[in-house]
Amino acid sequence: MPVIDSHHHFWNYTEADYGWIPPEWSQIKRDFLPLDLEREIAAAGVDGVVSVQARQSLVETGWLLDLAARHAFIRGVVGWVPLVDPAVGDVLDGFAAHSKLCALRHVVQAEPDDRFILCADFNCGIAELTRRSLVYDILILEKHLVPTIEFVDRHPNQVFVLDHIAKPKIAANELEPWAKNIRELARRPNVSCKLSGMVTEADVTTWTPAQLQPYFEVVLSAFGPSRLMFGTDWPVCLAGVSYSGWKQTVEGALSALSNSERAAVMGENAERIYRL
Repeated sequence: MPVIDSHHHFWNYTEADYGWIPPEWSQIKRDFLPLDLEREIAAAGVDGVVSVQARQSLVETGWLLDLAARHAFIRGVVGWVPLVDPAVGDVLDGFAAHSKLCALRHVVQAEPDDRFILCADFNCGIAELTRRSLVYDILILEKHLVPTIEFVDRHPNQVFVLDHIAKPKIAANELEPWAKNIRELARRPNVSCKLSGMVTEADVTTWTPAQLQPYFEVVLSAFGPSRLMFGTDWPVCLAGVSYSGWKQTVEGALSALSNSERAAVMGENAERIYRL
């Protein structure tokens, strides 16, 4: 079975570009490039990866696609384009020759308006993705789940992937209202979810697999094994867990599943949903 890391980042680090990294996460304030990741996946038994935007920049999207063209283990790219721009269709057409562009993402979690995801111009941009059969990755905090449900209902023919299980308040051990809203969102069959980004929503120095288990159980029940994907969020995860350590944590959380169900979550779903 292929093992696909559905969510990681590359960057050439500068303080200006990555000011969101807190001072205490100094271990990720450096460059992370393909040769670094190639060593990690070889040690962890991962066959391929999906590279995800970390800056809202067309230059970065082009850079990621160039890396993907030069490194076979990069199976797909989740890039960024200005979805609120009326000319975004032309921008997307400019990337049409890049077969590894499988999805787009906007950093909705950082928008000052908690209902940004419902803005008319942004939704027009999503319609352009639907016309081109491109996936949209949803990056939100748990407080954005209610408007996100309304947003998804506007686009029944669009394929969505929820990043980082919508960032619940794991550090506070709060399940609700996140769990209720996740279950409601998961009722939409065009939404899948990544098992990623969880350690950094906990306390990176004290988290345990047992603390994360209730959150795993909610999304396993809500989405089922056919709509979940393994992702590491490397190098961000390194603030609290090693690359191999996170893979082992996810495998432990999936231990009650059948072999075929685990295979789906650990790679086959990413291949199918992103059409890698």
